[in-house]
Amino acid sequence: MTRMIDAWRRLSWGALGLALAASAQAAEVVDMVGRRVQVPDHIERVFGAAPPLNVLLHSLAPDKMIGLSFPIPAEGQRYFPPRLRGLPVVGGIFGMGQQMNPEAVLAMQPDIALAWKSPFIDQARIEAAFAKIGLPVVFIQLDTLADWPAALRYTGRLLGQPARGETLARLVEAPLAKVAQVTARIPLEQRPRVYYAEGPDGLATDCHQSFHTEAIELAGGYNVYRCQPKDHTGMEKVSLEQVLAFAPDIIIAQDAQFARVVAQDPRWRQVKAVRAGRVYSVPRWPHNWIDRPPSLMRVLGVQWLAGLFYPKQLPFDRLAHTRAFYQQVLGVSLTEQDIDRLFQ
Repeated sequence: MTRMIDAWRRLSWGALGLALAASAQAAEVVDMVGRRVQVPDHIERVFGAAPPLNVLLHSLAPDKMIGLSFPIPAEGQRYFPPRLRGLPVVGGIFGMGQQMNPEAVLAMQPDIALAWKSPFIDQARIEAAFAKIGLPVVFIQLDTLADWPAALRYTGRLLGQPARGETLARLVEAPLAKVAQVTARIPLEQRPRVYYAEGPDGLATDCHQSFHTEAIELAGGYNVYRCQPKDHTGMEKVSLEQVLAFAPDIIIAQDAQFARVVAQDPRWRQVKAVRAGRVYSVPRWPHNWIDRPPSLMRVLGVQWLAGLFYPKQLPFDRLAHTRAFYQQVLGVSLTEQDIDRLFQ
């Protein structure tokens, strides 16, 4: 009996030791929506559960990424660091790309998941999805560009890279402040009228108050589609008659093929911007400069747009600005030919 008691005590102390070791290796954090989450003390493997979080991790901690939300087409490969090109596509819980398979994610042994917090996203649904597989999930606020500096600083601290988070936050804040200093002095009626053309026919767009079009307004443009967004997805359908009535000075097109052929369509040639040859397609590698996903690439997008809208006050040096941003923020060195391809 004495031997049994001693054995039980040894097992009990052993279990307590394991519990104490586990607690020493865990930490409680408060995420960006105020939830308390138990996470490992050292986080090395991170799953980004939506495209914007892929971009955040790409810039902040690419070595900690375990997978991508979306596949990288052949034409975009050169704009990604070698390690990211080799990551598996595991999808995400919301956004562009394939839907995640929870078991497949868990098999990759992530330490935590990062989830996208937005007014249009069902937080309870995301929490439930990760609770089923026992994976801690930390929500990151990432809708508007104004959210990104805080998100970069927070995630930098969370992942043990506070200096990198601070550097990236400042790389977001400084150019936006420079553009805002100029555009704040320009009355709305003097700003260029901009139509944001989405889809292969150019007849989808987003409201001026949507995060999908935020870069246009931040760059000092006047988005002609004035409204409140109905949902997170956007891409509201409009008619060509509406576009004609908008009388845009400039068209920013998400579809490069549409931008190339629109001037050949006699109906579209009635639109002021098309007649003036002011239709521009958005650079999209490694992540879109304006939208889909909404990311810190909008910092470069705002500078590019401001250069189109106000070339004298805010000139955009396509080679210098692009090369510096990709090197400093994304860790990618671009040749002049690489940059030329972005604008084709």
